[in-house]
Amino acid sequence: MPERPKVIYLGSDAICLPGLETLVERCASQCELVGIVSQPDRRQGRGKKLQANPVATFARERVIPLLQPEKPDADLVEWIRSEGVALAFVMAYGHFLPKALREAPIHGIVNFHGSLLPAYRGASPVETAIAEGETETGVCLMRIVKEMDAGGVADCEKLAIGPDETSPEVRARLGEAVRPLIARNLKPLLSGESVFVEQVRSEATFCRRITKEDGAIDFSLAGGVICNRFRAFNPWPGAFFEHGLQPIRVGEMTCISSDRDSRQAPGTVVSAGHSLEVAVGDGLLSLGQLQRPGGRMLPAQEFLRGYPIGVGELLGGRKAVPLVRKEP
Repeated sequence: MPERPKVIYLGSDAICLPGLETLVERCASQCELVGIVSQPDRRQGRGKKLQANPVATFARERVIPLLQPEKPDADLVEWIRSEGVALAFVMAYGHFLPKALREAPIHGIVNFHGSLLPAYRGASPVETAIAEGETETGVCLMRIVKEMDAGGVADCEKLAIGPDETSPEVRARLGEAVRPLIARNLKPLLSGESVFVEQVRSEATFCRRITKEDGAIDFSLAGGVICNRFRAFNPWPGAFFEHGLQPIRVGEMTCISSDRDSRQAPGTVVSAGHSLEVAVGDGLLSLGQLQRPGGRMLPAQEFLRGYPIGVGELLGGRKAVPLVRKEP
């Protein structure tokens, strides 16, 4: 019986798990998964105990050889070469892959990228697509090259973005979308017969890393834009505004069409009853759940009984920093 081609998987996030499960199932007949490479266990939580990421936990539970270098190094490259690895898959690993590593497997390294390339290359394709109001996204199977997310694309699996979906919900479905990509492409990838079509560089857009400050509400934006950003940044960095010196987190928001008085500056409280209604760029924003530092997330009406915010007050916001650019 001929030896099955050897493959490895590099990843650290829960989005990798559906693809890994499919790869393990397919490897029973088509290939041999000889190792998983993931981030080292990190100290987390109040007790600062070492905790494994979801991919490392998967490897240990399935008794698959697990490598956890602090960063991809010469030892990892040598191990891949010595094992005779035919192909490497990567998704949400968290490290730049140097040239020596990209060239170590016989048929190279392929990546599952969570956008419809060449749109949204970079660190936050899921969050940025939602924040920008996209109604469709997907996962692209692409070749890893030196330039960020610039390699040729062999296949894409598309999916719709629901009007109320948050980043974790879309991310979970993107993870599942890897399954059919592996099913369709594993055989040609292992034989080196896959065709990778170069991206059109002039059509590329780039998304940056999300920061804590992106959660600050920019009341000058249109209500729909603010709500899209709220979905995108749920659960982190969330959404908040400033009242005096207090950051107030928002747990629920709705856009309201309104012929509001244009003299009301964005951020002005228009109503403070069942919800907190605030003037925004094109109407009103209804804030249904609020939380003060050290407190619980409460329905707005209950919150306002213990923490009054008056009609006419101007809430503090921050100018939103663009998420998309044409250059990396």
